[in-house]
Amino acid sequence: MPSPPRACAEINLQALDHNLSFARQHSGQQTMAILKAGAYGHGLVNFARHLDSKGLPYFGVANVYEARQLSDAGIQTPIYLLGATFPEEREEIVQCGWTPCLSSLSEIDDFVRLCAKHNRSLTAHLSVDTGMGRGGFLPDQIPSALNHLALPQNKSIELKGIGSHLPSADEDEDFTKSQFAAFDHLVREHFAQRENFHVHLANSAGLLDYRSTTTNLVRPGLLMYGVSPLAEWQDQLQPVMTLKSRVSLVRNLPKGHGVSYGRTSILEKDSAVATIGVGYGDGYPRNISGKGAHILINGKAAPILGRVTMDQIMADVSHLPDCQPGDEVELFGPNLSVTQVAQWADTIPWEVLTRITPRVTRIYST
Repeated sequence: MPSPPRACAEINLQALDHNLSFARQHSGQQTMAILKAGAYGHGLVNFARHLDSKGLPYFGVANVYEARQLSDAGIQTPIYLLGATFPEEREEIVQCGWTPCLSSLSEIDDFVRLCAKHNRSLTAHLSVDTGMGRGGFLPDQIPSALNHLALPQNKSIELKGIGSHLPSADEDEDFTKSQFAAFDHLVREHFAQRENFHVHLANSAGLLDYRSTTTNLVRPGLLMYGVSPLAEWQDQLQPVMTLKSRVSLVRNLPKGHGVSYGRTSILEKDSAVATIGVGYGDGYPRNISGKGAHILINGKAAPILGRVTMDQIMADVSHLPDCQPGDEVELFGPNLSVTQVAQWADTIPWEVLTRITPRVTRIYST
């Protein structure tokens, strides 16, 4: 019988449902579930299977590799590619019927050529750059793109939506409001009369704090996983992932003894030190070291000592006399937010979640 994992990520699918419902109700719009980066480290295929019956218009993925995983798993929800595609990827996109976003006339021409080659049509969205600087047509290029798509020889491309992206909705309110205004103006000018057409701009922060006059689709990512990019909304969400490990060893070490690599932590008094079976090889951030971070052992805070190593961390449990091997450790979850862990590590919660490695066993509950 296999032994239990040293580190596991407990995935609460009821929390996922709660967060999705909140996104739908709060925005009042259709919802594209953003499943890129392995569903933010939660498990791409498992999440897609759970959400496949929820009536969502799209699953958003970053690339062809992720789209292929979903198609191979038999997922029925349409797959939307969030970024520009490489020329070598486009034939597979046409053959599989995934929905790309278009950022250039050359992409359009290449997709038209491939549609003719395979006697297929393709649905696509236009990507417009309202300030992200990563891809898409500039607003004044949209008329040319529409005229190009309207040419008789390009009728194999069926335009089904337009979208843009917010680079700083959680940081710059004035700029974000200007983006919404510019995007809404563009849509009213060029797309107002289109039916069965998806118009989308808002990410998690965008759907929480801003309102568009033209959009009918939102794209929650972090929010869906129970983490708010805006602190005032966190109480409305439920964390989906809880990263856990166990105490493997408890030892009494004398004053002056060093802990971990580099001896950056020297014990100032005789101390009880617990070793926990998780490290940066599991995705727990190494640069949390020396930042005053703690973990929870049986629900009680224990300060991390020294540097995070590849497979283990150490914590001071001198104040926890009952701590023993096998005790449960919460690295982040409902009682210690991943946002707090990210702040200790001088990074963002998106990165912490997506860096949890495959050797961490995912355990799903409904």
